[in-house]
Amino acid sequence: MTNSGVVIVDKPADWTSHDVVARVRRLAGTRRVGHAGTLDPMATGVLVLGIDKGTKLLGHLTLTEKQYRATIRLGQRTSTDDAEGEPGERVAADRVTDGEVCDGAAALTGVISQVPPQVSAIKVNGQRAYKMARAGTEVELKARQVTVSEFTVEDIRRTADEAGVLVDFDATVTCSSGTYIRALARDLGAALGVGGHLTALRRTRVGPYDLSRARTLEQLAEEFSVLPLAEAVATAFPSRTLSDEEARRIAHGNRIPAAGLGPGPIGLFAPDGTVLALAEERPGYSKPIVVFAAA
Repeated sequence: MTNSGVVIVDKPADWTSHDVVARVRRLAGTRRVGHAGTLDPMATGVLVLGIDKGTKLLGHLTLTEKQYRATIRLGQRTSTDDAEGEPGERVAADRVTDGEVCDGAAALTGVISQVPPQVSAIKVNGQRAYKMARAGTEVELKARQVTVSEFTVEDIRRTADEAGVLVDFDATVTCSSGTYIRALARDLGAALGVGGHLTALRRTRVGPYDLSRARTLEQLAEEFSVLPLAEAVATAFPSRTLSDEEARRIAHGNRIPAAGLGPGPIGLFAPDGTVLALAEERPGYSKPIVVFAAA
């Protein structure tokens, strides 16, 4: 069986995240493979997979900050808020200035309230919203608070056809988990009165894992490499090396004194460098929330 750890995949276009997981299960020789947050089939870029004990990391990595390169089109809506949906109303965007595009992006920066797209994996009464939408049932999704720490507009371009002017631009977006880039495109277009949708998306970073660490599926088929569990934990979280007695207690799921490293998660390591657990700190003590090493 392949060693436990993390694999950073550069997801190809037109593959679902589940497709990538299935492929990596075959390459890794284990069914214990999961992902830390999906990418839409249209999107490419960083998809973080956990292998064997590395799957225990995934619930904590899904909450981390993400970064994207996006291309947004103003002047047309679609049914999915991206290029895979059915085209909607066209509204000529010839009067939209560069300054208005930048101002609109700035207004969607910071802590914002965002309604997820109708075609999304959000559950409504136990059913995925995208399944209900595709069945013709319109669902009312509640707005959620997300944080967009960067929405930088770059390279604004204009094209014209018989229906009028379309405005395309590239953007760098850094945001909290749960932010929909499709919804940013939709909301920016709505604010400018012309509609908008996402035409391209590439995720460039999930937490500390960026494209420099990513490998294509072809590269992984030639040489399957896993970021070892200890290195994956040390890269993503603050680290603490324990004494032999502290390590013994943690391996049994017991508390140890806090070290003042913040609420966590914190990677806990044995004196020999073996990663033992992830922990969270409370006033006066630290307790394991994920244990990797058996007692």
